[in-house]
Amino acid sequence: MRFLFKTDYNQDIQLAKHGGHRFWYSLLGVLLVAAPWIIQEYWLAQLTFVLIYAIVGLGLMLLAGFTGLFSLGHAAFLGVGAYTQAIMVNAGIPFPIALACAGLLSAAVGMVVGLPALRVKGIYLGMATLAFGFIVEEAMARWESMTGGNSGLMVSHPRLFGWELDSANEFYFLCLVITVASTLAIVNLMRCSTGRAFVAIRDSEISAQSMGIHLARYKTMSFAISAALAGIGGALYAHKIQFLSPDQFSLLQSIDLLLMIVIGGLGSIHGAFLGAIFIIVMPQLIAIGKDFLPAVIGEAAGVKGVVYGMVLIAIVLFEPMGLYGRWLKIRAYFQLFPFYRKGMFKRQKSFQKSDRLK
Repeated sequence: MRFLFKTDYNQDIQLAKHGGHRFWYSLLGVLLVAAPWIIQEYWLAQLTFVLIYAIVGLGLMLLAGFTGLFSLGHAAFLGVGAYTQAIMVNAGIPFPIALACAGLLSAAVGMVVGLPALRVKGIYLGMATLAFGFIVEEAMARWESMTGGNSGLMVSHPRLFGWELDSANEFYFLCLVITVASTLAIVNLMRCSTGRAFVAIRDSEISAQSMGIHLARYKTMSFAISAALAGIGGALYAHKIQFLSPDQFSLLQSIDLLLMIVIGGLGSIHGAFLGAIFIIVMPQLIAIGKDFLPAVIGEAAGVKGVVYGMVLIAIVLFEPMGLYGRWLKIRAYFQLFPFYRKGMFKRQKSFQKSDRLK
């Protein structure tokens, strides 16, 4: 097992805590850069979708995992960013400017949606964001002069400094660069006072307020940053699928995004990536598994929903910390072997005096 003895403050603020981190993340970076030459084009497209969903997942993880504010209408921010990007790029505006506007407009909308979070929380906040999602979906369908309505809207290829990114490899590298930048931004945000304020609000709003944390300011900021990342992810999503319609940003999409961070592991940046991999890979595994099932089951409608439901129930019952929590346990097992105790990660329940009598 590795023990870290810190003798300098610089050791405490480094992103990579030890040589193992540097080695494995460097190896991952090399594999991601070499991906266009070592995997097939179809799987490269799926990897691009993983990167896009990871950007959106980072924003939702900041909101739900680190601030404790759940959103059931996050697909609306995805749609705002996607349509903003599509309309501006089709009008001839350069890609970087359109991407910045997509993120800023989504952030502005997120600040408006974040206003109910100042007065309500829990299921009531979820209902407020759900209503917002329905409003945005209906607006995208009705505003035909801008969005094309239910007929859809075509999206042109992104142009960067006069260079049209019309190949899968070029667009993959664009998504990779933006994903790395977004990840570094969130990692550094969580290490500063703002990130610690988010976590304090999640753990106890009363305690956070007693320490001088302005709840309204930080809740609104969390919604804005989360919506901005969703808007950036939506902009890339628009270029990837090259066709937008309102039904792509429905309630089911919001549920998929929330499912992504829950299965990946709430409260962890790694969980956003693991959840994105799950959301993209699981349909492929289900499609492959149908070939080995009886025709009555394999061709039945709703197989995907049943599998998702079973996985979610299993995660909630047996691994509340998600896929990343399971990885932490596996890593601890090998680090402590043969001294690993089975109940090491067992959750302790704290009782108040009144609860003990019930």
